[in-house]
Amino acid sequence: MADGYAGDISPTETWDMLAADNRAVVVDVRTDAEWNYVGVTDLSALGEGREQINISWLNFPGNVKNENFASEVQAACPNPDTTILFLCRSGQRSAGAAMAMTEAGYTNCYNIAEGFEGDKDDSGHRGSKNGWKVRGLAWKQG
Repeated sequence: MADGYAGDISPTETWDMLAADNRAVVVDVRTDAEWNYVGVTDLSALGEGREQINISWLNFPGNVKNENFASEVQAACPNPDTTILFLCRSGQRSAGAAMAMTEAGYTNCYNIAEGFEGDKDDSGHRGSKNGWKVRGLAWKQG
């Protein structure tokens, strides 16, 4: 258990959890610019209708906190026992989102620790060290 939420999991563990529980969801907390230009998870291999839920933690431009975040998650996932796997670029924003929704009464909030693009490499670039894409999990251009 992480401090304030159910725990940090890898992208591969995320895929396994989604495969084992068809009610589990990915909530991608990145911005609309990231979804459109960087890409999104492709969960279609897990069954018809499986796709990530996009709810920004910070709004673009300006990185202003989305004051409606909790209510938007509650609308998308009304059952507080839903397993919610939070995703962002590198696992920072998603950890905050997991903590916030745990504080809001959700009991199974996880942070996908490596995120979609992963940590920066020695050259300062993402997308080559770890993360959803590097782990070879399905994704598509937004």
